[in-house]
Amino acid sequence: MNITIYDVAREANVSMATVSRVVNGNPNVKPTTRKKVLATIESLGYRPNAVARGLASKKTTTVGAIIPDISSIFFAELARGIEDIATMYKYNIILSNSDQNKDKELQLINTMYEKQVDGILFMGGTITEEHVEQFKSSSVPVVLAATYDETGTIPSVNIDYEQAAYEATKFLLDKGNKTVAFIAAEDDTTINQQKYAGYQRALQESSVSLNDAYVVKGDFTYGSGLEAVDELFALETKPTAIFVSSDEMALGVIHGAQDKGIKVPEDLEVFGFDNTRLASMVRPTLSTIVQPMYDIGAVAMRLLTKYMNKEEISEKKVVLPHRIEERNSTK
Repeated sequence: MNITIYDVAREANVSMATVSRVVNGNPNVKPTTRKKVLATIESLGYRPNAVARGLASKKTTTVGAIIPDISSIFFAELARGIEDIATMYKYNIILSNSDQNKDKELQLINTMYEKQVDGILFMGGTITEEHVEQFKSSSVPVVLAATYDETGTIPSVNIDYEQAAYEATKFLLDKGNKTVAFIAAEDDTTINQQKYAGYQRALQESSVSLNDAYVVKGDFTYGSGLEAVDELFALETKPTAIFVSSDEMALGVIHGAQDKGIKVPEDLEVFGFDNTRLASMVRPTLSTIVQPMYDIGAVAMRLLTKYMNKEEISEKKVVLPHRIEERNSTK
């Protein structure tokens, strides 16, 4: 049998309005009455009905977070940043995996609307016109995390991916490497395009010709890093350095090279992207671009709370700082 607010009020001999004030933390309740109501709530095992409260307040204090793959260490750190700030502002999170599939993303967005969430945090690949139209179809605010919207209409939190990739490639070129390969992502998203543009710019500034054979695509997994090494070291002129667009792929590169008897960094320098915990677990430890995943999630959630609570917004396109973390996979 479900215990209702009516049962608590009757048992405590107070009005339902008084019980409601106690449950919602309203200070306008006498301390003795509050104590009695709380004791009654505990003894009866009463749990407030979130749905009913949401209908009354027109808020569910729930946020939908759509993430490509929570099993990825990259997105796990983002999710932790979201969760910590959500808890601070007393919001609950509904987390869904989209597998970066457009149809599934659109379906999940609609599902979040049906669940009456107060806001949506979205992490995905390419933001299409269909995504934008779906976001605009509801008054629920949406914030993108580590995701770009080329239309510039949806608030977002990112880093400067083009500059970060430029700095990583230039770092390797400045070490004297003339054959710097790039393991890109196979998805043609805005972020991946920016990383490739940064790689190209660094080569051009160093008067190094772009060789398409040195650009290999992977899918952000360890296995695709292993496969990329096989492809690159089948070339007549082997690379002396590889810039990899994710840490997990970079681990595959290091281990794939070691399996071939190639010493890192003596024979091959490897540079990653993200600075996940994996970067310090591998041997040699991985030089990488520090993308503050936790901070991106936390700042995105805070930005969303501002929209949900109609606070003043000073900047809807937030770009967080990045930096190079030099470790032992480079000389």
